[in-house]
Amino acid sequence: MSQPLPSQTLSVHIQRELDTVYRFLAQPANFPLWASGLGDGLQSIDGEWFADTANGRVRIRFSEANAFGVLDHYVYPAPGIEIYVPLRVLANGDGCDVVFTLFRQPDMDDASFAADADWVMRDLDAMKQLLETPDQEPR
Repeated sequence: MSQPLPSQTLSVHIQRELDTVYRFLAQPANFPLWASGLGDGLQSIDGEWFADTANGRVRIRFSEANAFGVLDHYVYPAPGIEIYVPLRVLANGDGCDVVFTLFRQPDMDDASFAADADWVMRDLDAMKQLLETPDQEPR
């Protein structure tokens, strides 16, 4: 049995209806518009998603569209290594909250974990900016 990983939950409120935000975020092709931490050059090849990172190409598996606001994805940086990334959209008033759980990976020091959390918050803020821009109609 593996040891639990320390985690940090990060969130952002988006003043836009949940269905619109979820539809936009459920499209993997939209991730490069806000998720710089996922890597560059996100592309679908034979039904699988890949991105280029500083450590090489990674495979990414996205959750299927669903009615529950679940947008989890899994990153595979090397054979036998899976990084689980829980992501949710939750109704909140006239808008919604996007909630991201960041797990501290084994052998990650405090400074690296803090840097990852900062990066995720920048990406969530970029998502908020994109989705709240009046002239921007999410795909």
